Amino acid sequence: MDQNRVYFFDTTLRDGEQTPGVSLQTPEKIEIAKGLVRLGIDVIEAGFPAASPGDFEAVQTIAREVKGATICALARANEKDVQKAIDALKDAERSRLHVFIAISELHMEYKLKMTRQEVLDKVKSVLAYAKGKVDEIEFSGEDAARSDLDFACQVFGVAIAGGATIINVPDTVGYMNPNEFGDKIRYIKEHTPGIENAIISVHCHDDLGLANANTLAAIKAGARQVEGTINGLGERAGNVAIEEVVMALKTRHDYFGDLQVNIDTKQFTKVSKLVSRLTGVVVPPNKPIVGSNAFAHESGIHQHGMMSNPETYEIMTPESVGAEKQTSYWENTLVVMPSLIIWQNLVSNLSQKRKSTTSSLNSKNWLTAKNKYTTMTS
Repeated sequence: MDQNRVYFFDTTLRDGEQTPGVSLQTPEKIEIAKGLVRLGIDVIEAGFPAASPGDFEAVQTIAREVKGATICALARANEKDVQKAIDALKDAERSRLHVFIAISELHMEYKLKMTRQEVLDKVKSVLAYAKGKVDEIEFSGEDAARSDLDFACQVFGVAIAGGATIINVPDTVGYMNPNEFGDKIRYIKEHTPGIENAIISVHCHDDLGLANANTLAAIKAGARQVEGTINGLGERAGNVAIEEVVMALKTRHDYFGDLQVNIDTKQFTKVSKLVSRLTGVVVPPNKPIVGSNAFAHESGIHQHGMMSNPETYEIMTPESVGAEKQTSYWENTLVVMPSLIIWQNLVSNLSQKRKSTTSSLNSKNWLTAKNKYTTMTS
């Protein structure tokens, strides 16, 4: 994998479907998957085959029918899950197995009931079982952001030795701050055995509203795969929105450098609407990039700036994300605005003259009254 390129891993069909109230049927998943291919997504996580027969069938069908992207399936670190994923992916043009196990002390003690050594042994054995059965393997350390960093590096080193070429560092509960997360990625990059043979990936949740900031900090620190969803769908407060990460990298290439991003940004609005329609989750009007108000301007100061030069208040164009030029109050009055400004100035000038005249007349009237009073009393 190219270290100067940022790869995009879309999990709308897996983590996105875990949005409360969302349930997609296989034909709907295929429609979304094909939209993601048109967008230029590198990896599509089609589902979790071991979760249910429906999930298995959806992953299998997408693997068979959707071409142009790597198709990925999620599996827990056990042979049964891994075999289900392998079976579901067998017809994929290019396949990826995504194996995960929790590595934070909290999860290991209370959820897995496993020691550190048991986790290390499990990672080693399950990757030995999977190696050579799919085109590539990704390993995730669930809750890695809250784990002991030296242990995380040890686990990731075992995974790389076992054949994983993508190492995912999830902020599973959206706990991180950008500087903190960037430091963790740098530490992992510097202390994980064999990391030069793998791509570092991040998967950020938005519980504190920091998913995009954390993802961008991770990229700055050396991560080269982003896991996210369209419209930021996902568990609880959702995942990082892929459209936000991409447009941040493209708009601020002066800061992030000329990293290669093979995404057709003009597809964002269309894909966003497709996902919204099929999931039933409405996109908030103020949602960055794809919200209906993302390129709307109401303030008079902003409108004047836009009329002078759109770059005064637009850091990207609606056309760059496939949105139409918006028809708003501002757009409807654009043609007549200069005339309105002239008319307002004229009215203002007349008003000022009227006040001046009135003031002058009042002064003359006062002098006349004073003279009459003086004559009467003298």
